[in-house]
Amino acid sequence: MLIGALVVAFLLSIFLTPFVGKLAVKLGATDKPNERKVHIKIMPRMGGLAIFLSFFITFLIFTDDFWKQLPLLVGALVIILIGMADDIYELRAAPKFLGQILAALIIVLWGGLEVEFINLPFFTDTLQFGIFSIPITILWIVAIINAINLIDGLDGLAGGVSTIALVTIATMALIKGDSFVAMVALTVIGSTLGFLKYNFHPAKIFMGDTGALFLGYIIAVLSLLGFKNVTMISLIVPIIILGVPISDTFFAIIRRIVNKQPISAADKSHLHHCLLNLGFTHKQTVLLIYALAACFGLAAIIFSFATMWGALVLVTGLLLIIEIFVEKIGLVSSDYQPLLKMLNFKNKP
Repeated sequence: MLIGALVVAFLLSIFLTPFVGKLAVKLGATDKPNERKVHIKIMPRMGGLAIFLSFFITFLIFTDDFWKQLPLLVGALVIILIGMADDIYELRAAPKFLGQILAALIIVLWGGLEVEFINLPFFTDTLQFGIFSIPITILWIVAIINAINLIDGLDGLAGGVSTIALVTIATMALIKGDSFVAMVALTVIGSTLGFLKYNFHPAKIFMGDTGALFLGYIIAVLSLLGFKNVTMISLIVPIIILGVPISDTFFAIIRRIVNKQPISAADKSHLHHCLLNLGFTHKQTVLLIYALAACFGLAAIIFSFATMWGALVLVTGLLLIIEIFVEKIGLVSSDYQPLLKMLNFKNKP
């Protein structure tokens, strides 16, 4: 059944994407080049609608209890409508943000998705979130939605990174015996892979906010379904899985604070921009970020089986590697190199 869901979603996406591309052009959902964009010609966007439709049709075919999963689907529909509106009319930040919160509220309040507590390492007591459980859950969902949206800057980038994250989630769900999370993840994987046939460089269509917001929503929800109300160590697993988009978002915030810019300000200094500036081609940059995402996924799987001390060592190592990588490529700024400068100072005679 799981493989069947993946295959059906894949074939549907291949079939539907060209039609969605034509619809996008008719509705005016096109992406025009500017100083922040990498592409040089007008492109149809809103391709994420093909991903959603493929997922939705496949989900209807393979789900055992449609009504029980209605909150998940309604939340996804809200996200899709917000994404489509933005791709057509280029909404301001406020309505997009409110739409994301609404989708999160639907799955949290109606669907009952909440992170209520965690067990702290080295302690016997649990940390109960209490009245903060709902805000924390909503914050997670909205944060991941925007993290995926921020990395959608090159052909096939957001789709590929999302697919790698979903493969990791599906793998861990299968290990845990969670067939529902695995089925949803594999369905979205199939839908995204079919779309990538048209979206990988040189792209014929962009997923737009319709796709990026939807993928972020699904990944955020599935990561919570698989890891909620567990130990602090296990709660770190979805953060590692999403290491690439979360790191890029985190250092974008740091970069804007350092440069005294509004946090919501757009720039051309994200991870993919930095790699392009170093001389990598469009395709090389995408494949390099795929490799980084795959490394994070593998680290998350290893992490989940590690002992307490092994997990702490792995996290420490990951953080050091991320920091050195960020300083090397100038993700914050060319002058931001505190760790590298410290290491060079220690190596001086």
